[in-house]
Amino acid sequence: MEYLDLPEGLAERIKACNSTYTVRFGVRLRGRTYSFEGWRSVHSEHVEPAKGGIRYSPDSDQEEVEALAALMSLKCAVVDVPFGGSKGALRIDPKEWEAHELERITRRFTQELAKRNLICPGRNVPAPDMGTGEREMAWMADEYKRTGASDVVNANACVTGKPLARGGIAGRTEATGRGIQYAIQSYLRDQKENGVDGRRDLKTMTVVVQGFGNVGFHAAKFLSEDDGAKIVGIVEKDGFISNPDGLLIEQVKKYQREMGTILGFPGATSVRNSPAGLELECDILIPAAMENAVTELNATRIKAKLIAEGANGPVSFKAENILTERGVVILPDLFVNAGGVVVSYFEWVKNITHIPFGLMERRRRERRNLQITQALEAMTDRPFPSDIRDDFLEGGAEIDLVRSGLEDVMRSAYEKIAELKRTSPKFRTFRTAAYVIAIRKIADAYQAIGI
Repeated sequence: MEYLDLPEGLAERIKACNSTYTVRFGVRLRGRTYSFEGWRSVHSEHVEPAKGGIRYSPDSDQEEVEALAALMSLKCAVVDVPFGGSKGALRIDPKEWEAHELERITRRFTQELAKRNLICPGRNVPAPDMGTGEREMAWMADEYKRTGASDVVNANACVTGKPLARGGIAGRTEATGRGIQYAIQSYLRDQKENGVDGRRDLKTMTVVVQGFGNVGFHAAKFLSEDDGAKIVGIVEKDGFISNPDGLLIEQVKKYQREMGTILGFPGATSVRNSPAGLELECDILIPAAMENAVTELNATRIKAKLIAEGANGPVSFKAENILTERGVVILPDLFVNAGGVVVSYFEWVKNITHIPFGLMERRRRERRNLQITQALEAMTDRPFPSDIRDDFLEGGAEIDLVRSGLEDVMRSAYEKIAELKRTSPKFRTFRTAAYVIAIRKIADAYQAIGI
């Protein structure tokens, strides 16, 4: 291989999915039986359990599921999370069904997966994806328990992304968007890279986000509220809105929930042309919707200097070559949107250990911080500043520990990718370096077990 020296045949073993299960089942609804088709693919079991979301989409097919399962293996490896890669899908448009109907469909799908150990705390752990969320994960976990699972004690760990009341973890809903924020911050912090035309302060930068679902919304929210970036454009399926002075993200989300669209949002220009939204003038573009948003057809018109891939595969191979030649930096999907699986790992660990995050340390940290506060007050003969006293004395809630852990994982992963990228001219892009790191880790795991 051009970048890796792998034993003969190992590359082919890593490339192919280990197995894909196709399920077809019927559910009696609305006075008749409806048939549904779904898939669960396991790309690699070099580390178990295998991990990956389940999406509900009318456009899903086996090829898509297998490709996404492979990406999950690489994603887990590059951020050093001990999971293999898996993915699932059900060919269904969730908007066509009532909540109670979706529940019956989801429970039936879970039964089929459970028969093949394709949902199991120690073998295969699904999570939310496009078209699914906390609700569906709660249904799946409950149905898994009803199937007579042998590991009842750890049954909650059969899926991640559950509601807090059902064994979830604080920060899982926001995790992918938060991970995008940390990925961009990591790049801008790197003094050996050029930033965005030499700038490193997000307060000076404009951002366009494609996709205003869970991922795009949280990425835009955190970048604007925490870092001061100006969100000048939001792109959705039916068009885009823009405002060079910046958009108020919470207000746009509230409008979208009420109206079912972002178009017509007061104080913004609305255009019914989604592709054109990607070509808005901006410093950072975050494609957080579907794959192939940027192709060779529009790559020359992209004005962003930095692209952070919030979706899976939003920039095509040919488009990346064009953009790289133009000096556009692309932070790749297998790193940028790994926040979801990182926090899923935290949730899985919480469910397996049965200990909430921070339970064993919070009060000790509070006492230590109080002692530091009192010592500073005694040495300076001045009271500790009241505006930061409460935050400093706080021992750390679960959400704080999750965010801290996620930031550490994202920063560490970036540093490894960037360091490898700089070792040789052949590593032209962050994507190449990230793939080499991921494939090398998977190869090492296979060789360690004699494959």
